Amino acid sequence: MQKQKISTLKEFYPFYLEEHSNSISRILHFIGTSLVLLLIPTALIVNDAKVLFLIPFVGYGFAWVGHFFFEKNKPATFQYPGYSLASDFILFWDLLRGKEKFWNK
Repeated sequence: MQKQKISTLKEFYPFYLEEHSNSISRILHFIGTSLVLLLIPTALIVNDAKVLFLIPFVGYGFAWVGHFFFEKNKPATFQYPGYSLASDFILFWDLLRGKEKFWNK
């Protein structure tokens, strides 16, 4: 558990990575973020803003399954919602470009 208050995203991201070390959890986060990114253009294409209401359920649904069943930890969203959301997208991008790995070393 984090003892000291984190005050920057740069400080938070290494903690975020520690909390997302399980491969299945990373895959679930990646799926959730991918679906979130697909829901935005979908809402525009079908011309229905109600589609956007699915975003938190899809994004957090996959992520929280990863935390509660595979990581066995509490999502950082509860303590650092902004940093956690930003880190979800950073991890997504890092996984896409191979800077981070899905699988444990």
